Amino acid sequence: MEPLRARVIAGRPIGQLGLGCMNLSHAYGTPPAAQQAAQLLRRAIDLGVTHFDTAALYGFGSNETLLGATLAPFRGHIHLASKCGMTGVDGRRVIDGRPETLRRTCLESLARLRTEIIDLYYLHRWDRSVPIEDSVGALAKLIAAGHVRAIGLCEVSAATLRRAHAIHPIAAVQSEYSLWTRNPEVAVLDECRRLGAAFVAFSPLARGFLSGEPPDPAALLPKDIRRDMPRFTEPHFSANARLLSPLRTLASEAGCAPAQLALAWLLHKAPHVIPIPGTTSIGHLEQNLGAQSVRLDGALVARLEALINSTTVSGARYNAATQAEIDTEELAGG
Repeated sequence: MEPLRARVIAGRPIGQLGLGCMNLSHAYGTPPAAQQAAQLLRRAIDLGVTHFDTAALYGFGSNETLLGATLAPFRGHIHLASKCGMTGVDGRRVIDGRPETLRRTCLESLARLRTEIIDLYYLHRWDRSVPIEDSVGALAKLIAAGHVRAIGLCEVSAATLRRAHAIHPIAAVQSEYSLWTRNPEVAVLDECRRLGAAFVAFSPLARGFLSGEPPDPAALLPKDIRRDMPRFTEPHFSANARLLSPLRTLASEAGCAPAQLALAWLLHKAPHVIPIPGTTSIGHLEQNLGAQSVRLDGALVARLEALINSTTVSGARYNAATQAEIDTEELAGG
């Protein structure tokens, strides 16, 4: 496989496809065994991945521990991102953006990650009880202390990004972005470009849907977060499943797998977009990275965007409780 071509975060070149590490420890039911997860991480290194994305929340610290143990020998050659402001407390997910909490979380993450500095440190969610200026100010102090190299934000609007950037330069914004979640196109994608920030796209394969072979919702494990996502419940899932056959047809025309087509579309959208697909399968990892070789012409892109967009996808991306926790602009249909 050819080496990953570079994109940029805070002036540092990284591979144009990163690895989202959440599902190695969190969110989609029973995670893989630690040995299997470590094998996948090492294979990603072998294939040229340089950007690895984790968070204090994932596995309530266990994901950071996994990355620390596995990636420590490669630390000088990778770009490591983690997140604060949403963590596990007494077995519950808690959003807390107070400066003292962010500092404590950072120090705990540094220990788990076995590193002296985190390359990119995100505010995982904006705690609306704390002014964004206060939370970002606390992250800026972590940079001054030598604990963090650059600051990011997750799931924020263009307006919040501007407020934060006025306190300290924001190197990246991470939000869900894929063919079936186009919310960043409202404003924040352009605002990132204007400010010189990268846009890191999580769930670029629509939580498995855009693989072309999505999981059967009835077979999802009890702790799989998709069980509470409207697009994976009826009647929405059946409506969305009708998009799969024409998606496979378009992928065949492009000479690639559906997942590769979805990732290539994101890479085609703008040079500051960095997708971070996650997987527990080495086979899927290898396939995903093959997206960098896919070339899309304008006519196929137009047909793909007409097929899957905010008006053709059924259901909101989050349930009401989760939606209330985020700050992103909304499109009709979520």
